[in-house]
Amino acid sequence: MRRFMEFMERHFVPIAARIGGQRHLVAIRDGFVSIMPLILAGSFAVLLNNTLFVWLPALNFLSGINGNVWWGTFAIMTLLVVFSTSYHLAKGYNVDALAAGLISVGAFLVVTPQAHGDAGWGYIHWGYLNATGLFTGIIVALIATEIFVKLIKKNIIIKMPDNVPPAVGKAFAAVIPGVVTLFTFGLLTFIITKLNANSLYDLIYNAIQKPLQGFSQGVGSAIVLAMLINLFWFFGLHGANIMDPIMNSLYLPALEANAGAIQQGLQAPNAITRVFFDTYVHLGGSGATLALILAIYLVSKKRREYKEVAKLSTPLGLFQINESMMFGIPIVLNPLMFIPFIIIPGVLTFTAWLATVSGLIPPTYVAIPWITPVGIGAFLATGGSFMAGLVALANFALATVIYLPFVMLSERISTEKNEEVKSDNKLSA
Repeated sequence: MRRFMEFMERHFVPIAARIGGQRHLVAIRDGFVSIMPLILAGSFAVLLNNTLFVWLPALNFLSGINGNVWWGTFAIMTLLVVFSTSYHLAKGYNVDALAAGLISVGAFLVVTPQAHGDAGWGYIHWGYLNATGLFTGIIVALIATEIFVKLIKKNIIIKMPDNVPPAVGKAFAAVIPGVVTLFTFGLLTFIITKLNANSLYDLIYNAIQKPLQGFSQGVGSAIVLAMLINLFWFFGLHGANIMDPIMNSLYLPALEANAGAIQQGLQAPNAITRVFFDTYVHLGGSGATLALILAIYLVSKKRREYKEVAKLSTPLGLFQINESMMFGIPIVLNPLMFIPFIIIPGVLTFTAWLATVSGLIPPTYVAIPWITPVGIGAFLATGGSFMAGLVALANFALATVIYLPFVMLSERISTEKNEEVKSDNKLSA
C-alpha cells in the first residue's frame, strides 16, 4: 500500500490536478452548472405530466403548460450549453464573454442541418438542438471561442474613439473576430456538404457522440467512472468537479432521451443517466459517506474523534455534502479507508443497474437537485417509484455493511496504539 501511495502521489496526482484546472474542462463544467435551473425546470415539467396529471386526469388540460416549459428547456439544451460554455471560456481569457457566447451560438447554427424531412431548407428540427447535439455544440463552442479570443488578443479589431460608450466599443471590437469565426464554420460546413458527408453536425455525432454514448451505457464503463471520481477524491482532488464535464457530456443526453421518451408515452431507453449516480451511488456524497457515518454510530466506541466528526457531518450528509467527512476522518490519503471508499461506488452502480435492467425499478428520467436526500431522490428521479426509493435505501444499507469491518479495524488499531503509548509511559516513569 505504501508503494502504491507513493507511486500515485508522484505520477497520478500532478496529472489529475492539471486536468482539474484545465481551462476548457472548467468552462464545460461551469457551462453545465449554469444551465442547471433550466434543466430542473424541464424535468419538473416532465414529472408533472407523468405523475400528477396522470393521477388527476381533471388537471390534464394544464399539461400544455408543461409542454411549453419542456420546449424552452430540454428541447434547446444544446443551444444553452453552447452559449454558457463559450461564455465561461471567454471569461477565463478575460475577453468579452457575452460576444463570444453569442458568436458561438451563431457558429453552432451554421453547422446545424437546415432541412428535416420534407420541410425544406431553412427549418431546424428541435432534435438537433436538444441534448442529442451536446458533443457537437461543445466542440463548436470551444473552437469558436478560441478563434474569437485569439483574434481579440492579437488586436485584430475595430477600435472606436475613447468617448464612445463602452457597450458600443465592445460591439465593434467583436465585429472582425465574429465575422472570421462564423465564416470559418460556414466554409467548413460548405466543404463537408460538398463532399457528401451530410454536415459537420452529423459527422461529429456519428463519429464521436454516438459511439461514446453506446460505451457509456455499459455497466463496466459506469463502474469505472464512478470509482474514478472517488480515486481523485482519495488524493484530495475534487473528483466530482474533475469528472463533471465527462459525466454531463455522456449522461445528460441519456437523461434527456429518457425524459423525451416518457413525454411521448414510450419506454425510457437508457438504464444509466446523470441522475442515476446521484440517486443510487453518491449516497451522502462521493463514496456514500453517509453510510460511513452510520457505521461509526453503530460500532465506533473508543475513537472519540470519529464520533465527533460523524455528529458534525450528519446534517450535511443527509443533503449529500461530505467535505467534513473527507477531511475530518480523514478519508483523504487514509490507507485504511481506501478499499471501501473505492469499491463501494462500483458495487452500488452494479446493483442499481441490475435493478433497472431487470425491470425491478424504472429508469431515471427526472433531473433532481444533487442535494436531495437518500431515497427521496430515487423516488423523484423515477417519477414516483417507491421501489426505486427502496433500492436506494438498500444500496445505503449495503454501503454501511461494507464500511463496518473497516471502522471496527480502525477501532482495534486505535486501541492497540493507545495501549502501546500507555506501556511506553509506564516504562519511562
